[in-house]
Amino acid sequence: MLSPHTRVLILALLGLSALLGFLFWRRQNVRRSLGGRISPPKLAWLLYAVFLWFLLCPLVALDSAVHPELRRVLGGFGACMWVRGIAELYMLYVSHNWKPPYGIGHDVLCILLLLAGLSWFHVHHTGPLSHLDLWALSLVALVLVSLFIEVLYATLFFQAVRGHTTGEDGIWFADEEQARFRRINRITFLCNVPLYTGLAALLCVALGFVL
Repeated sequence: MLSPHTRVLILALLGLSALLGFLFWRRQNVRRSLGGRISPPKLAWLLYAVFLWFLLCPLVALDSAVHPELRRVLGGFGACMWVRGIAELYMLYVSHNWKPPYGIGHDVLCILLLLAGLSWFHVHHTGPLSHLDLWALSLVALVLVSLFIEVLYATLFFQAVRGHTTGEDGIWFADEEQARFRRINRITFLCNVPLYTGLAALLCVALGFVL
């Protein structure tokens, strides 16, 4: 299974994510920062995506116990996400020219990269899959599902705000008050349940709570 060092870091990053989520909620909903208010389902989704894409995948990629090919798949994806994250933060808070189609294009690119990596692993892997191999493949599968869902969210959001995501008054998040976001929030809540369940199951196995 994952190394003890990785397990400790997973727990630490879970705590850090919860703290940052609370601070971000205050920033958007209490202080009324750029981008507008964010609804509870969307905040839960944001925390899920940040933890899974930016923290967990790179961390697992650094664990020497994981199969080298799967480490490359997860590491490549993590690096691709960090490049996107830096660019997106700049475009949101500095140049104010971020548009969801940019993210959709990046999501599609990541999906293709992950599928290519899985194909490479399938071709070059010999012998039976270990329990850790199956766990890592399940992690990649969860990432793929989340990327497809992200494409759906971004498309629906871009339509709901009619492209008004640029400039200092751009809308970046769906709140819980406006009628145009009710469908998006409802879909997000329904998707959050199985996504969080899947992530919790993977973490329980990784941390040794479930054999």
